[in-house]
Amino acid sequence: MPRTLARLSAVLVAACLLFTSWSAATPKEAAALDPFTGYLMAHFTGESSTGQQIYLAHSTDGLRWTDLNNGGLVLRSTVGTRGVRDPALVRSPAGDRYWIIATDLCIGCGQNWSDAQNNGSRNLVVWESTDLVNWSAPWLLNVAGAIPDGRNAWAPEAIWNPATNDYVLYWATNATLNGVLKHRIYYARTTNFRSITTPQSYINRAGTQGIIDTQIVEMPAGVGTHRYVRASGDGQITIEGSNSILGAWTNLGNLSGIGLTGSQVEGPMWMKFNTRNEWALYLDQYASGRGYLPVLTTNPSSPGSYRTPASGSYNMGGNRKRHGSVLNLTSAEESRVLGRWRGTPVNRIQSYNYQDRYVRHADFDVRIDANVSPAQDAQFRLVPGLAGGSGTVSIQSVNYPSYYLRHYGFDFRLEANDGTATFAEDATFRQVSGLANSSWASFQSYNYPDRYIRHSGYLLRLDPITDAQGRNDATFRITT
Repeated sequence: MPRTLARLSAVLVAACLLFTSWSAATPKEAAALDPFTGYLMAHFTGESSTGQQIYLAHSTDGLRWTDLNNGGLVLRSTVGTRGVRDPALVRSPAGDRYWIIATDLCIGCGQNWSDAQNNGSRNLVVWESTDLVNWSAPWLLNVAGAIPDGRNAWAPEAIWNPATNDYVLYWATNATLNGVLKHRIYYARTTNFRSITTPQSYINRAGTQGIIDTQIVEMPAGVGTHRYVRASGDGQITIEGSNSILGAWTNLGNLSGIGLTGSQVEGPMWMKFNTRNEWALYLDQYASGRGYLPVLTTNPSSPGSYRTPASGSYNMGGNRKRHGSVLNLTSAEESRVLGRWRGTPVNRIQSYNYQDRYVRHADFDVRIDANVSPAQDAQFRLVPGLAGGSGTVSIQSVNYPSYYLRHYGFDFRLEANDGTATFAEDATFRQVSGLANSSWASFQSYNYPDRYIRHSGYLLRLDPITDAQGRNDATFRITT
């Protein structure tokens, strides 16, 4: 009897420890954060050089979405194929750092689907931020180069793993294994998305069945049968469960019962509602070209619980939204994002003394020209100054939204924000009354306050202004 009681006690202790670890781990990331108040979606829109970039949308209820940045792209890739798809938004456990990781792919930009599958980029594209607003220049992370016969790297995702205190980064690669060429899911571990462990096979369906899209969501204690649930596009939308990210997974079923199969939808994207234990699994209706559709459930580990929403109960906004991810936002995060990206006007900057000419970038040099083509080269947003300070602005490119006008050696360039204090100061100006006409505007340098933006020989410079010619050259009109 004592031995039996001892064994029973040990089992109860182990069960309590397991329950405690599950309960503690689920809110671990959110514990350092304020309550969530909104939602941010990163996505791409379609097969074009502009559509295959990073777009953002915001929602207050998780079902009705508003395009940010006036529907324009927010980040443009300038590395690799110069196109990105399938962006994943990742937050650090402490809530003090963010990453966007995306597929390095630009269909129709010199590469077709066959090329992309069989000799595509082995890299992912990564951006980093400390505030969700100011993003680093993108970099390439080679994840498939070490996979034998690895031919591409698609649809990345990442999830924090408390068991190993790092991220599990996972993606699809087309490779030959045991004589079969197909897409499988591989994973590696990372802490910074700059270096990774050796890639390992993660999901390998039977026979010739490939798998490209998968996304994992962590469940709170008491919901469903598993701590983690993943949805995958593998001919069906397959639902699986596990109590360990890198452990064994159990097939729980699929969504064919509600008429959704892999021939109709792809790109599963989880979103938990902020105020209740209910989830939306967004699915990209690629076959019909209609973008995301939310499927709702209160128990993600039970395929029979999924349901399509009532007609009119959701609105995806103006842009078509394709394979991306959703980040639940705190009030502070939401304020920053909306402060930067909500409806900032698109402007042109007109020369005072050459009124048929406008400030534009050309091969990342900055000048004033007439008849600018493409028109977006002469379109900018005047956003709050990167270096801070009341009344300051930074001049952000519309078609290269992570790029700003900055002075360098008193010449002007359009350059990507590298996150340094020097860049922020070089790209910040005080907008003051026009030096030649007070109803127009002039731009005084933040870090060289005796100098102003002016044109000389049609090129923009940062110069001291000492005469009437200089005042005319340093005066501009902001037009919408």
